[in-house]
Amino acid sequence: MEIVVLPVGEVGRRVLNEIKSRLSEAFPRSLCRLSEDVLPVSGKAYNSSRRQYYSSIILSEILEYAEETKGAASRLHRVLGVTDVDLYVPSLNFVFGEAQCPGKAAVISLHRLIPEFYGEPPDEKLFHERALKEAVHEIGHTLGLGHCVNPLCVMHFSLHIGMTDQKQPEFCEECNLKVKKDF
Repeated sequence: MEIVVLPVGEVGRRVLNEIKSRLSEAFPRSLCRLSEDVLPVSGKAYNSSRRQYYSSIILSEILEYAEETKGAASRLHRVLGVTDVDLYVPSLNFVFGEAQCPGKAAVISLHRLIPEFYGEPPDEKLFHERALKEAVHEIGHTLGLGHCVNPLCVMHFSLHIGMTDQKQPEFCEECNLKVKKDF
């Protein structure tokens, strides 16, 4: 499987490289690379009353990018968009990310992953760990995994940052078996 990390808007290269590197560890049979392209943040996705971006619109643009750059892309190709804008879906106050399940495209937002968002001091290690968990989680969805009931599994749904911090950056045994079986 090839995983392409695609910046959506202006995102720091350091965190993008960290995500790419750590995804290679999380999916050792995969080729992970950082795209040289940058997808602009869609103005169509912006909701001025919420001051947030509708993640599904950005996700569909990432899917378009995936299909254009790979043509008839293999089912093993994935594109993970990474942005620093605040994302939402209509039924929730915010989302850390969204993905096709299963599919080729996913997006994560770094906006609510930085400790400073919660009034905490900067902590690059914690920030990178949170970004990795969300990246692995959304790639897991592209592989067809749903949310897991195990609160330590990376596929467990996070309602808030505390739940993200609680879970591990890897799949539980059951989810891991599903991933290995199919990929």
